[in-house]
Amino acid sequence: MLYSFRRCPYAIRARYVVALLEVSVHLREVILKAKPDALLSLGGRSTVPQLIDVDGTRYPESIDIIFWALSKSSNKRLSNQLWPSQTKQRNNMMAWITYNDRFFKYWLDRYKYADRYPEFSEMYYRSKGEVFLQRLENRLKPQRFLFGEKEALPDVMIFPFVRQFAAVNQNWFDESQYNNLKSWLAHFVSSTRFQSVVMAKYSAWEAGQTEVPFPAQ
Repeated sequence: MLYSFRRCPYAIRARYVVALLEVSVHLREVILKAKPDALLSLGGRSTVPQLIDVDGTRYPESIDIIFWALSKSSNKRLSNQLWPSQTKQRNNMMAWITYNDRFFKYWLDRYKYADRYPEFSEMYYRSKGEVFLQRLENRLKPQRFLFGEKEALPDVMIFPFVRQFAAVNQNWFDESQYNNLKSWLAHFVSSTRFQSVVMAKYSAWEAGQTEVPFPAQ
């Protein structure tokens, strides 16, 4: 069972990888202000996404769910494209993912909710986030994706956060100089997989209802 919240960037990247690898789960959409007892009764953290495997193993973070999906996928070619076996390549990929999760997300939250952080202006927080945008832009100049001509795990794990950053002031982002980054982001958010599968709307899950297969057959 995959407990998820449609707009959460962590949940988006987990759903995207699950859908991309065509690993079947039961999706339980969660309303954050009214979390179901089935989730709360697990104890510990009750944020989403979280996945409970058929053997009862709990995967409490999006990155845990993503690596679980990689281990379950029968598409080894695609799995290796997303997460190559070479240690050096994996370390480089994790460096980008870690920077996104630890640093870019910090400034993203302050930019998005600048009124909650009055110590500095919205423009200040945006400028801090732009440090990462510029790094992504430079990385994408000679290639379509962050690690070559095919999407890899860092692309999938970072784009939901760039999407959220862009949405704070969409006009500013659309008119910005980050042309390579804009094309890269559009590849994901304009895709049928993203629009019709990953971001499909579901009613809040309730105990006793028929389980919802994801990705839908």
